[in-house]
Amino acid sequence: MSKLTAIAVKSMTRPGRYADGNGLYLHVRSADRKNWVLRFMLMGRSRDMGLGSYPDISLAAARIKALEAKGLIREGIDPIEARRVNQSPEPQSAKTFRYAAKALIEDKRPGWRNEKHIAQWVSTLERFAYPTIGDIPVQDVTIDHVLRILRPIWHQIPETASRLRGRIENVMDSAYARGWCTQENPARWKGRISTILPSQSSIRNVEHYPSLPWKRIPDFLTELSKREGMGRWALLFAILTAARSGEVRGATWAEMNLHSRVWTIPGARMKAKRPHRVPLSSHAMAVLGMMVPCQNGPDSCVFPGRRGKPISLMAMTMMLRRMNGMGTDDVIHWKDDITGEPIVPHGFRSTFRDWAAEQTNYPREMAEAALAHEKDNKVEAAYARSDLLERRRPMMQEWGNWCFSRMLGDCPADDKEGS
Repeated sequence: MSKLTAIAVKSMTRPGRYADGNGLYLHVRSADRKNWVLRFMLMGRSRDMGLGSYPDISLAAARIKALEAKGLIREGIDPIEARRVNQSPEPQSAKTFRYAAKALIEDKRPGWRNEKHIAQWVSTLERFAYPTIGDIPVQDVTIDHVLRILRPIWHQIPETASRLRGRIENVMDSAYARGWCTQENPARWKGRISTILPSQSSIRNVEHYPSLPWKRIPDFLTELSKREGMGRWALLFAILTAARSGEVRGATWAEMNLHSRVWTIPGARMKAKRPHRVPLSSHAMAVLGMMVPCQNGPDSCVFPGRRGKPISLMAMTMMLRRMNGMGTDDVIHWKDDITGEPIVPHGFRSTFRDWAAEQTNYPREMAEAALAHEKDNKVEAAYARSDLLERRRPMMQEWGNWCFSRMLGDCPADDKEGS
């Protein structure tokens, strides 16, 4: 007898029972009504055990369920009775927030075809929610618990905080629908959290990316210097220029004036859609010097990837992941002090900004100009025509000096001009 195939199961429309072997059958009632049934003998009696409907339960999943049931039968255990015992009601005290969350995720999983989405749900709850409310009965979760979870990250990582609040709300709604709690949802935004925390739209323009504390930059660059690959050079150039990763990846030699030591980024490639000039420190110039052998005309990429195309963001991200051990242990070597999250390429802009504010006397507007941030005050922006290019030169040079302050033989010579 030939076994069923996934394609055959999907295409079956004629009513009847179709054997897969080992007692497993597909019971077809119509094109959209199909069920899995396990027929077995126990104590001289033939029994049928339903294993779920298709397509909720795939052919492969049905075979696994059948094998598990057969294992119980070999031990003299009735799998139908065993399932009934396992599904018996638990006391309300056992319905913790963690229990309710896992139940919701399992019920929603068939409709979530993207495994990454499922992983994000699980990871955000495990990292932020479970330490506070994971083992608390869902009936006892209060708005104070929810605020205790959200407050530390509401401003630092608003996007994550907003999604986390929504996920907690969904878990609580699901628990209410199941009869596990009777209270008003403590994580609901309207009329609850909104009366205490500011809206995300008012703070999202300062979204925090996991960044390295500025005091650790010299040690980080010492470690980065031991790495190989184009991702290393692109990441280093991004750090030294405080530029966005996309601006660095798309940089061409036509944008580089090596004589005047200025990188001019066209407005089309800038977030604010305005041209941006970057004074290049001696350290940034040294990186460009390493890239000269890769030059293939003025329009070629400074940091080329495959087939001369711009290097991908993943190349820079993977460089950081490799430096963090690719998750081979529980230690995150290079992480954000606030969130504990592994650092990302964009986060080095925050590192530069913190360094400028805490370690130098340069005016705030110079650091903001270096980051190409738009002014909040539109009237002030209209009158501020200068980009402070020459005044920014010594600042970027000092930043490069600090970045390389731990280096020995690999540090480009300091440029004393304007410092």
